[in-house]
Amino acid sequence: MATPADKLWRNARLATMTGDGLGVIELGAVAAVGDTISYVGPDAEAPDAAQIIDCEGRWITPGLIDCHTHLVHAGKRAKEFEARLEGATYEEIARAGGGILSTVTATRAASEDELVASALPRLDQLIGEGVTTVEIKSGYGLTVDDELKMLRAARRLGEVRTIRVRTTLLAAHAVPPEYRGNPDGYVDLVCNEIIPAAIGLADAVDAFCEGIGYTPEQTDRIFTAATTHGLPVKLHAEQLSNLNGAALAARHGALSADHLEHLDAAGIAAMAANGTVATLLPGAFYFTREERRPPVQALRDARVPIAIATDCNPGTSPMASILLAMNMGATFFRLTVAESLRGVTVNAARALGIDGGTLAPGQSADLAIWNISDPAELVYRIAANPLHARVFAGL
Repeated sequence: MATPADKLWRNARLATMTGDGLGVIELGAVAAVGDTISYVGPDAEAPDAAQIIDCEGRWITPGLIDCHTHLVHAGKRAKEFEARLEGATYEEIARAGGGILSTVTATRAASEDELVASALPRLDQLIGEGVTTVEIKSGYGLTVDDELKMLRAARRLGEVRTIRVRTTLLAAHAVPPEYRGNPDGYVDLVCNEIIPAAIGLADAVDAFCEGIGYTPEQTDRIFTAATTHGLPVKLHAEQLSNLNGAALAARHGALSADHLEHLDAAGIAAMAANGTVATLLPGAFYFTREERRPPVQALRDARVPIAIATDCNPGTSPMASILLAMNMGATFFRLTVAESLRGVTVNAARALGIDGGTLAPGQSADLAIWNISDPAELVYRIAANPLHARVFAGL
């Protein structure tokens, strides 16, 4: 007889995300003791529990994970969207002082309280779609004080909402205007001051390795500083061009390399050899009207884990819908239903360096319960949300 549980969700169909696919259990149950899953398996063998929830045949998946967002920011960039509609490119806008730097100006002017307040509606949209873990990057401050302000705001979001927040220091997002002409001087600041100051506030360090961002040599210096301070790394790589950033990130043991439209075979091989997750961001692909797709089949062939995220940000992916991100990943990149769901559960957890994203004993009791008859419905519907209930840490 199984040990009695505090809660039992029974009469459910489970997509456990264990193994290589969905890990389906047709008539299953999930039990929790406190905030931890204690049983996953056939309903007939489930333990007794103090509280029993009849799921009435609904599907249960792990709580969803959005592993790449820029939720904390101030300002809006709708005028840039209009400029792109009229023919301007992302790079042209950025080089003219728009893009990331326009958000930097607004974010520097905002207080920490204002950043929290402006991020909450975006976060609530994700929570409303079953997200239980979210990664939030800095990167719109570009000074010691403003980067720390963003990280504190991100951490506070996890205090005012029932969600797990992982913070990423993205101080190397753009070269700040005061360092224009001296990007290496700013890299010195990132390595010597910002990274050490972020210890305890950041769970990882990221950079934008691109022609309008940071060179591979500068990125290498930043990653060396991060790992020296015990922080794992991840990278915006191969979005607009191929600077071999993914291979560089993999050599540093990066948790993930993200975007990857211009990823080549050498980068894929390096990621496969080092266990680096490929995080695809179809919202940015769609919004910037890119035409080159990430090499999904080559990633499959190399058995590189694929994650999907919203990339929620003000300039290139103003989208706070993980369900839409899955649909876009399937539609634009031809991901399967299983790949899409694993991309926002177990592989997203790997991209954050955390244990989770499955229904298994010992995992946090983070569940999403859905009014669906088949898991494919979570991927194929547009502007529909079939969430019945969301459980975070057993509650």
